[in-house]
Amino acid sequence: MGPLLLALHLAGAAALVRLLVLARRVRGGPGGPLQDVHEAAFLGGGPGRVADTALAAMHQDGRIVIGGPGVVAVVHRIAHDPVERAVLDTHAAAPSGSLRTLRLGVMTHPAVQEIGDALAARGLVTLPGPRRLLRRWCLGVAVGAFLLFPLGMVVTVAEFAVDGPTVPFFVKLLPLFFVCFVTALVCGTTYTRQVSTAGLAALAAYRREHGYGGVHTVALGGIRALSDRDLWERLRDAGRPEGPVRGGRSRASSRSAYSSDTTTAAAAVVMWCAGVDAGGGDGWGSDSGGGSGGGSGCGSGGSSCSSSSCGSSSSCGSSSSSCGSSSGSSCGSSG
Repeated sequence: MGPLLLALHLAGAAALVRLLVLARRVRGGPGGPLQDVHEAAFLGGGPGRVADTALAAMHQDGRIVIGGPGVVAVVHRIAHDPVERAVLDTHAAAPSGSLRTLRLGVMTHPAVQEIGDALAARGLVTLPGPRRLLRRWCLGVAVGAFLLFPLGMVVTVAEFAVDGPTVPFFVKLLPLFFVCFVTALVCGTTYTRQVSTAGLAALAAYRREHGYGGVHTVALGGIRALSDRDLWERLRDAGRPEGPVRGGRSRASSRSAYSSDTTTAAAAVVMWCAGVDAGGGDGWGSDSGGGSGGGSGCGSGGSSCSSSSCGSSSSCGSSSSSCGSSSGSSCGSSG
């Protein structure tokens, strides 16, 4: 059975090399510190957290008023950064100043999407496409490692029947099993997270430097950190999916259609989808504080970007804003 053992080891080596190449591709980027509060918000809770941070800051200093039930009025058209300009630009297209529509429009606005692209280029977050591919390979290698046991037992019985007592074949496979399984486990737990190890370190350093006060309250602590409970409730409600989920159906079963209303020369874009709940999804936790768990996508009513490829002219969900450009890959998952 020497040729079979050699073939299995060669196959295992090829799979491990593939895992290491994919892990390097997912991890890529030099790392480095965060540049501003919106990058911290993106790492802490995705595009939804970025939108909540801008909306809360503008409401608290009086430039906008977020009233009930979920209606936004602009008092002073003053923006201090591209994300706040996105709030003002999107508000003009929001019917009756709807906070839900405004929040979704800011999440999918290029100004916010490009934050994700910039963080991915520095290796602080992982691109959705390569991360999903690595996760599938990790699972495949782990399953393949376990399948070595029944194969080893069958070959061992056959060897005993032909050659008599000898070193069991499954014992010869044990080193290959452990190497493949441990490598798949380490890659699957270390490199398939939305926020990379470098990203977590950068976020921790930013938190130590700036604390939770002022504009950093929502960026680092989510909307649950707000002392204004009325504002918290309105942002929480705006982040929940529209309509009840009936008959035990998953929100993912009712996905909104993708519209394509622009034409660009970009080869592909990455849509950094976050949960409509309050920025949870694709590895980011929900800020809503309960009621509608995380993990839904960019579209209204709990739709998702997870299973569709973004073309060069995609826009997500009900928003008319196109995805931010990137040299990256397909649309974000809710992994």
